[in-house]
Amino acid sequence: MIDIKDLRDNPQRYRRGARLKNVAVDIDAILQMDRERVAAQQEFERLRAEQNEASKQIGKLKDPEQKKAAIARMSQLKISVKQAEERMKSAEAAVLPLLYQVPQPPDEDVPVGRDAADNVVLYKHGEPRRFSFKPRTHAELGRLLGIIDIERGVRISGSRSYYLIGAGAEMHFAVLRLAMDMMTAEKGFVPVSVPVLVREEAMLGTGFFPAGREQTYHVPADELFLTGTGEVGLMALHKDEILDESQLPLKYTTISTCFRREAGTYGKDTAGVYRVHQFDKCEQVVICRNDVEESRRWHKEMLSYSEQLLQRLGLPYRVIQCCTGDIGVKNASMIDIETWMPGRAEEGHPDSGYGETHSASRLYDFQTRRLNLRYKGADGKVRFCHSLNNTVVASPRILIPILENYQNEDGSVTVPEVLRPYMGGRERIEPLR
Repeated sequence: MIDIKDLRDNPQRYRRGARLKNVAVDIDAILQMDRERVAAQQEFERLRAEQNEASKQIGKLKDPEQKKAAIARMSQLKISVKQAEERMKSAEAAVLPLLYQVPQPPDEDVPVGRDAADNVVLYKHGEPRRFSFKPRTHAELGRLLGIIDIERGVRISGSRSYYLIGAGAEMHFAVLRLAMDMMTAEKGFVPVSVPVLVREEAMLGTGFFPAGREQTYHVPADELFLTGTGEVGLMALHKDEILDESQLPLKYTTISTCFRREAGTYGKDTAGVYRVHQFDKCEQVVICRNDVEESRRWHKEMLSYSEQLLQRLGLPYRVIQCCTGDIGVKNASMIDIETWMPGRAEEGHPDSGYGETHSASRLYDFQTRRLNLRYKGADGKVRFCHSLNNTVVASPRILIPILENYQNEDGSVTVPEVLRPYMGGRERIEPLR
């Protein structure tokens, strides 16, 4: 949620931010309602102060008639105070949902663009493999090796469902364990097991509601929602708390099952396991001081962890600065990593072979205001924290570039060396006989 004071002081910044993010929101209407809320609050406080003063004076009155008149006035003031309080609460209730709709303005260095087509490639790492044979897609390899069963997955759970079997499941868990080991043993992040069924307040607090609600699975019997990322549980961990500055930064990582409806993507990426309803992800979040430069440093650092993982896996990738129309309502900036997937490449268009596998975001105090997550500084002042998040790895999507880049002409797949210790020393996945 944005800072209402900053909205009052710099309305044009938020008008521009909403326009650049393609979000329809009436800033002027919100400001008018906020003025009404402030006026109602001031009226309530004035009447309550008047009531308190009148109460003090009653005890000092000696004349019975004066006392009787004062008591009658007190009764009327009590009614007026209650009515003013109701008007104030009604005004507050009307403003809050509108504030939830205001997106965070993008940082000035985020390129202006309407959608993903306007994203900017910052740099590439590694060269796409040149095959001496026609490479198979991950879906073809999955069937040939007997490690991905989409047909049975669809039969049991509907579209965008799958089974990972045998070495496919082994590789899935191996990548996640590699990521968790790297984040905890090497990078010093604290592992957390998070709930994936959460209340609406957690989704609102982390900025996934109201925008994005259509992507979420709802369990109406219990009024709970299935999360689409471990970020929700990690960020909500300290909701409504005041931390001490000495505790910061907090560095958390988790592996959680994620659920996304993928509403609005009918017919898009339907082959294989690129876009599915259920997957597992190793996520990282950082909660740090309210300092823009510190947030920027962490953004760069967190992105580097994902790059290190891809480099250990030996996968070519490119780093993308997402444009204003593609960073979502809650992010000030978002950088994606797209990994080379030979099966996605169109003939004559090599860049079409890159597919998104990671996303790193900086949010400043957008989430923490919603979560009421603050810290007390050395100067005694209480401030809202800053937050950042990033994908360490998500599977089965990461299996796509692994299988497709490490395939052999006979249909077998060489297991990346870094994963072999997690797969019982297995060096190769052979086709079914």
